[in-house]
Amino acid sequence: MKARLRRLGDGLATLAGARSDILEAAPGARARFVALGGVLLSTGGLAVLSAAFAVHMALGVWWPLAFVLGLFWGVVIVNLDRMLVVGMAHDASVKRNVMMAVPRLALALVLGTVIATPLTLQVFHREIDTEIVTLQAEQSDAYQAKLASDARFRQLPALRQRVAAEQSIVASNGQTDGGLAAVHAAVAGAQATYDQALKSYQALNAQAQCELNGTCGTRKPGTGTAYQQARAAADAQAVVVAAAKSDLDATTSAASAAEQRSASEAAGNLATDKATLARLTTQQDRLQAAFDATNKDDNGILIRLQALSRLSDQNALLSAAHTMLSLLFICIELLPVLVKVLLNFGPPSAYDKLAALRDRGDVAVEEVEQDARRTIEQARNEVLVMAELERLERQKEAIQERQRVAEERLARARAEREEARAAEERRAEAARRAAAAAARIQGVVMEEPLAAEENVRRPWDTGPIFIAARNAAVRTLRTVTGRTPERESLSA
Repeated sequence: MKARLRRLGDGLATLAGARSDILEAAPGARARFVALGGVLLSTGGLAVLSAAFAVHMALGVWWPLAFVLGLFWGVVIVNLDRMLVVGMAHDASVKRNVMMAVPRLALALVLGTVIATPLTLQVFHREIDTEIVTLQAEQSDAYQAKLASDARFRQLPALRQRVAAEQSIVASNGQTDGGLAAVHAAVAGAQATYDQALKSYQALNAQAQCELNGTCGTRKPGTGTAYQQARAAADAQAVVVAAAKSDLDATTSAASAAEQRSASEAAGNLATDKATLARLTTQQDRLQAAFDATNKDDNGILIRLQALSRLSDQNALLSAAHTMLSLLFICIELLPVLVKVLLNFGPPSAYDKLAALRDRGDVAVEEVEQDARRTIEQARNEVLVMAELERLERQKEAIQERQRVAEERLARARAEREEARAAEERRAEAARRAAAAAARIQGVVMEEPLAAEENVRRPWDTGPIFIAARNAAVRTLRTVTGRTPERESLSA
């Protein structure tokens, strides 16, 4: 059991960035690194839960798969936190500590806010679910009002009123048509005129009858002057009543015809308006039903944040609880970096001193190794330079040897040309001598016969024949012995 706990502690210390070789020399720092590793592991656990809740709320993923995805996010968060902690070595300078701490704290704050949000939403999920129902109802009403103001459905209220009016006109056979108000007014006026004329006629007729009976007026029964006047007035009023009756009948007939036409027209328009009303109403209901179905399934992070924000605005207690809970999760995420920053502001511990000493030793060893590598490299370069110089020397000697051989060949060629030129000169000299000897021989041969001929030849002698033979012999001799130096050089 102790060995297992020991291995677990070593793993947590390694997670916190501790070096096992230094921990062996400074075991007092082990507890601090084990605790820091546990904090890093706890932030990773919160990140796993947060990611699982976020994936389930946003995408509706099955819980086991959501936790698998959350594990990946937890590993990422632990790695980031470990990088922030390990990268802050102890430094005696307050300014450098602050400059290293500020960006790390800012990044940790962002990570803490991201991690805290899904956890907070999950804690208040019951209140949020209730508020979501209200938000969905409001969104449904708002969409319904939007559809009502849409250009496609803006005519629906007027169309419903028109259909109701047309149904009323058809049911009343045109009597309720508002367009026939003037006709109905004319009928009412004619009826009033007729009723007034009839009432006057009845009064005048009663007056005449009363005069005839003697019960009123003059009180003298019989057809006297008073009766005749009363009868004449009643008869005149009877003509007015007949005219009023005729006018009433004509007006009533015209009104009936207008009502019939109105009822017929309303019946024709009613079918078209009903079809249009049914089509637009169906389309509007379909759009509203589609929105309601989508709105009902809207249960993601965004609407939950909106519901939580509204609840916080409406309830101060819930707002305070929300704030404190978010700060708690954020502080847990900030804790590893914050602890490391606070430790850096304090005096260096034995672990820090040993780590610095080991680092300086490693640097010194590395410097020695670098010097040795540079020396070896320099010696290697010198050897390469010497080898290159030797190669160049060999190439130089080879070039000089080829130059010497070329010069010897050139000298031999020059000597051969001199010998050839001397031989040619000797041949030319011999040719000139031979030519001179031939010329001398030819001159002697030609001069002696000519002189003899001139002395002994006679006209009857055959001298010309001998002269021609002699000339031929001379030409033959020239051919044999008379070669010029140019011909000799050409033949050579």
